Amino acid sequence: MHKDKTAMLVLLAGTLMLINGCEPEEERKDKENVAITVSPAGVFPITKEPTKIRIMVMDNNRVENFATNEFSKWIEEKTNLRIEWEVVPAKSAEQKLSLSLASGNYPDIFLGLNVKPLLQSLYGKDGVFLPLNDLIDKYGTETKKMFDEAPYVKDMITAPDGSIYGLPLINECYHCTMGTKMWINSVWLSNLGLQVPTTVDEFFEVLKAFKERDPNMNGEADEIPLVGATNAPSGNIESFIMESFIESDGNHMFVKDGTIQAAYIQPGWKDGLKYLHKLYDEGLLAAQSFTQDRNQLKQLGDSPNDALIGATPAQNPSVFSSMDKSRWKQYVTVPPLKGPGGWRTAVTNPYGSVAQGAFIITNKARSPEAAFRLADLLYSGEAALRGTVGRPGKEWTWAEETDNGIDGHHARWKQLVSFGKMQNVHWSQTGPSFRSSEWRLSQAADAENPLEVVLYQETKKNYEPFKMDASKVVPPMFFTNDQAEELTDLISPIDNYRREFLARAVMGDADIDAEWDSYVQTLDKSLNLKRYLEIYQEAYDNRLKKS
Repeated sequence: MHKDKTAMLVLLAGTLMLINGCEPEEERKDKENVAITVSPAGVFPITKEPTKIRIMVMDNNRVENFATNEFSKWIEEKTNLRIEWEVVPAKSAEQKLSLSLASGNYPDIFLGLNVKPLLQSLYGKDGVFLPLNDLIDKYGTETKKMFDEAPYVKDMITAPDGSIYGLPLINECYHCTMGTKMWINSVWLSNLGLQVPTTVDEFFEVLKAFKERDPNMNGEADEIPLVGATNAPSGNIESFIMESFIESDGNHMFVKDGTIQAAYIQPGWKDGLKYLHKLYDEGLLAAQSFTQDRNQLKQLGDSPNDALIGATPAQNPSVFSSMDKSRWKQYVTVPPLKGPGGWRTAVTNPYGSVAQGAFIITNKARSPEAAFRLADLLYSGEAALRGTVGRPGKEWTWAEETDNGIDGHHARWKQLVSFGKMQNVHWSQTGPSFRSSEWRLSQAADAENPLEVVLYQETKKNYEPFKMDASKVVPPMFFTNDQAEELTDLISPIDNYRREFLARAVMGDADIDAEWDSYVQTLDKSLNLKRYLEIYQEAYDNRLKKS
């Protein structure tokens, strides 16, 4: 009788919850057998009691400290989650990810590591990365809204087995879709009476003038005509220049007549290497381009007295210059340079608004439900502003009726501080968020902080007219588990050897003509590039069948 009465009371309580429009709270025990009660979808805090959650995040040179960050504090107050941070260096983030998975000592959540689809498939199959489909169905209030507004996203993040293992960052950034840019010092051009170059020959002559004619007018030969960085967005020295010799996407691949090909074994790549070697041999291309990271590049860009950089490839000026200084305003974009083949192509990434694997929940999670609800919160409009811009009334505010947006239309919100410097109030685009193109372009134009307007206008003027045909771009693809395992073994040796040969060829340690055939053979046979491309082709053909 006692059992029957208890059951009746439980049933009655559940019925009353449903009548009042509430779902029962989710309760589960963690490894220490402590109950974790998760609130229904959309209800905060996420857990009734303070709940620890362990997150591995990639270091961001614009975030002072994730643990003390204002946005982190806001999340903890709103959710009742207590985050234990493991911050890994950007240069070794991929290695740290692999090591933690191999050792079994990995966190509840991987945040902002942008885990590639093939790794998602691989560790999803093994049960290390949890499938999120059921969690999205039950708790995905903001996630479902995002799918409704950006319906292309769901297909892109769904693995071949139908599971979603990683949630993305969606940033419908107009200028980022053509982010492979070259920036050149317009003050130096003006001082020397030169124009922005439009061909590879003109570019060579401008760089030579930068070296020989003291464009910063300080009486010293301290100018660096051209320099890049190893890990800056679109900052590799070949990212912009090679497009004048061989048309390819941001991964140096392309689709031709339905076949996926690698640009770095084509004759045009060899011609591009010779051109880069010519720049290096003439002292126009800095050797540190192959060793320095983006922080070192920015230190160079922020040199205390006179500007030292003539030209540099980068997605935007904040890569090589601090936004709280005015020097970045000296730089304008160089349009795609016409090469010996006669074309001018801007690298285009029609899929670039989606950064895969920005939020992964592992089987270590004490409460996958609580972990997912954190991700879902990050897709909200409030979190997008707080997490990428800052606090309302301090770093941003709502726009006035008279404010125009970046694209010249009516503005919705206004940024109060410049972007790109070290701060501790937001996560600076780390982890998932949803920012539509409409939302981004509705930011009020600011004459004092004109970066976004500059990027919009420079892209519209110099890159959109030359953008690569989207059909030639290799789309992001998921692979079967077998394909993913095979690619994991192939990718790093191929990429490392390609980069190594490029650096040797450019700096004169390799005879390009004498060693080219050996280079191609090593890639194709010893490192099995042929099989690498076959796997991509299989996945590409399968993608076409589904579409």
